[in-house]
Amino acid sequence: MGRLLAESRVPIAFIAGRNLLAARRAVQFIGKGVPTRLGDPRLQSASVWLITTSDSAIANVAREFAQQVKGREAWRGKVVLHTCGSLPSAVLRPLKLRGAAIGSLHPYQTVPSSHAGLRNLRGCFWAVEGDRKALVVARDWVGRLGGVAFSIRPKKKALYHLSAFIVSPTVVTLMAQAMSLLRQAGVPTRISRPMLRQFVTETAKNFADVGPRRALTGPAARGDWVTIQRHLAALRRSAPEFEPVYQSLLRAMLRLAGLQVPRRFPR
Repeated sequence: MGRLLAESRVPIAFIAGRNLLAARRAVQFIGKGVPTRLGDPRLQSASVWLITTSDSAIANVAREFAQQVKGREAWRGKVVLHTCGSLPSAVLRPLKLRGAAIGSLHPYQTVPSSHAGLRNLRGCFWAVEGDRKALVVARDWVGRLGGVAFSIRPKKKALYHLSAFIVSPTVVTLMAQAMSLLRQAGVPTRISRPMLRQFVTETAKNFADVGPRRALTGPAARGDWVTIQRHLAALRRSAPEFEPVYQSLLRAMLRLAGLQVPRRFPR
């Protein structure tokens, strides 16, 4: 994100961290900024701060920042944003009490590496919330990255983040399980991985084009209980640990399809 903002002509003065070596590596990748440690008094010259620590560290960092500069209005005129998807901007309250405008922005996108982020953070969707002045900055940055900003209810942010969890790491886990089943069926990885990519990509396209119910295919959508029982028998032999997951997903599919779970369906 730092590199993309730098390329979009957002001025970056400092890259700060607890570890100076990590800050130097970040500067090298971003191409802008002076590496330094948290607590450097020069940081107070910055008007906008972006906290990109791990989620669990944000509250502590906010408290430390608030304590470093004394005075009730020490942060007046400054904007502080964080990029956590599960926490609202209220986690930055110690800085708001010192006069800062606080907010958050979070990309609804998977970022497994820095280089992947360079590819997929441009043009993606961003959840934003917070004080008006902070939102002006957040929306400006999203606009510079060609993205779409949308508002979110701060108290419901955990649900927002849960939705991303359901459709990213969960889908990866399901694809890995599918690859394992394919391997047992004799399909080599060099075939199964691109095959699953193509299959899931088309499924996602159908979801966006025609909606979830019409995009739903397979035996659950058509009430094919014979095939479903065949699936269950195969799972018990080859991957019994996955059977409860299959049954839970199947019930959700049946609800989506508007079908009833048969009485004889195994519990």
